[in-house]
Amino acid sequence: MEHSLTITGFYAGILALLYIALSFKVIGLRRRLKIGLGDGGDKELSKAIRVHGNFVEYVPFALLLLAILEINNGSQFVMHALGGALVTCRFLHAIGIAKSSGKSWQRFVGVLGTFLAMLILAIMNIAYMLF
Repeated sequence: MEHSLTITGFYAGILALLYIALSFKVIGLRRRLKIGLGDGGDKELSKAIRVHGNFVEYVPFALLLLAILEINNGSQFVMHALGGALVTCRFLHAIGIAKSSGKSWQRFVGVLGTFLAMLILAIMNIAYMLF
């Protein structure tokens, strides 16, 4: 049986563009501040590094869960809803940290939405095996 990962590929592509933007933010700050490693005590660079790092910590696993669900012929509607939520939530998370002292509704919604999307994907993949 042949499987296509067009839905996962679509959201992976969008998230890759966001990842590149986050990377360029860190690179630009490093160049402007002349800081090669670490954050040099600069709060703006520290936040940019954490936004980038947090993205790397969660997005690959979420995309893996989405891909597995797609291989298992999950609902296209649900996959698009969760993929769209993941993109939106990662964008909100980045804005929430960059534009605040750490606490913001964007960060809260971004984190909560990312966790919920991953939780739903995990449960759906487990349910596929059990039922």
